[in-house]
Amino acid sequence: MRGVVLLSGGLDSGVAAALFAAHSGQQLVAAVFCDYGQRAAQPEHAAATRLAQRFGVPLTVLALPWLGTLARAAGSALLAGGGELPRGTAARPGDAASAARVWVPARNALFVAAAAAVAESCGADAVVAGFNREEAATFPDNSAEFVAAATALLRLGTRSGVRVVSPTLAFDKPQIQAAALRLGFTAADFWSCYEGGAQPCGTCESCLRSRFAR
Repeated sequence: MRGVVLLSGGLDSGVAAALFAAHSGQQLVAAVFCDYGQRAAQPEHAAATRLAQRFGVPLTVLALPWLGTLARAAGSALLAGGGELPRGTAARPGDAASAARVWVPARNALFVAAAAAVAESCGADAVVAGFNREEAATFPDNSAEFVAAATALLRLGTRSGVRVVSPTLAFDKPQIQAAALRLGFTAADFWSCYEGGAQPCGTCESCLRSRFAR
């Protein structure tokens, strides 16, 4: 199986890519990073570039400014001008309300479709994504149901029948962190913060869920 990985620069997508490539008969051939004007676009892009180099694959950067415009209009806090980011605690990093504050309209549906187009163009048969069961509790586009539905869509929407695979789908964050350590990653390999500062903020939902040690 030949895969195109959706690389956000974060922990989940990096570990998913490494797990996919570690399996016999599976090969990463390309990576895709989506820039829609999110607060953390710059450090995410830098991390995605490093990860793509680590995996030895070219990185395609998709500029989606129109998605950022829609997200801002919808009030997403992931965009500058979208209001304050929700803050959590290690015990309660996020909930349905905080998920609603950072929701970007149809984001993963769009990202998967875009990566499928890249996959079809280069003869790959899979889109690799870092979904997980912990975030699926509040973000339905991280769920097993989403993966199955997206695969069904792409079966009809691509001539080659590109499928969606997520090696981290059944994992929670501690399991993904443990896998990252086994694979030789460190926290410095990723950018998993909603903010775009010089250092991760440590208090947004993504930071609280993705840190290596709590």
